[in-house]
Amino acid sequence: MSSSDYHFITRWRVESTVDEVYDVLSEPRDLVRWWPAVYLGVQELEPGDEDGVGKVVKLYTKGWLPYTLRWQFRVTEAQKPRGFKLAAWGDFIGQGIWQFVQDGASVDIIYDWKIRAGKSLLRLFSWLLKPLFSANHHWAMTKGEESLKLELRRRLTEDQDNIPPPPGPTFPHNLRRPPTSENN
Repeated sequence: MSSSDYHFITRWRVESTVDEVYDVLSEPRDLVRWWPAVYLGVQELEPGDEDGVGKVVKLYTKGWLPYTLRWQFRVTEAQKPRGFKLAAWGDFIGQGIWQFVQDGASVDIIYDWKIRAGKSLLRLFSWLLKPLFSANHHWAMTKGEESLKLELRRRLTEDQDNIPPPPGPTFPHNLRRPPTSENN
């Protein structure tokens, strides 16, 4: 594995059903609303088929470190409600696999993310800062689990006032404009 290659396996456990988790995580256009700590801009470029296979999405993201990432993914496989696979390119190059397993009233979620840094900052400094870049990823995924739990609660109740908003970004995200059809 080169210094700019990363392999992360994230495990979440939420009270829900695989159908509900699949519905939330397979709709990237909503990420900015319910996972704003990481997703600053999302644009669906191609819708894909009825299962979402072929869907292409452009993303503008960040973690707790003061840099942003621009990348895209295509859904390459979907097995509703058990999960889906995606291929990424741009500032990240690689593959992600989401898996959802029902366990009683809870869902075990596994995200297997094998990527290579495409962004020059990450690629050039991975040999030195790989632990910091890895910590940034773990922070982002922790915020994702927290945000997903809030989103699932929000979907199950009519009393929206008692559900706190999801955590937001740590640094101002106006370092660069989010993706639009005009600037990307």
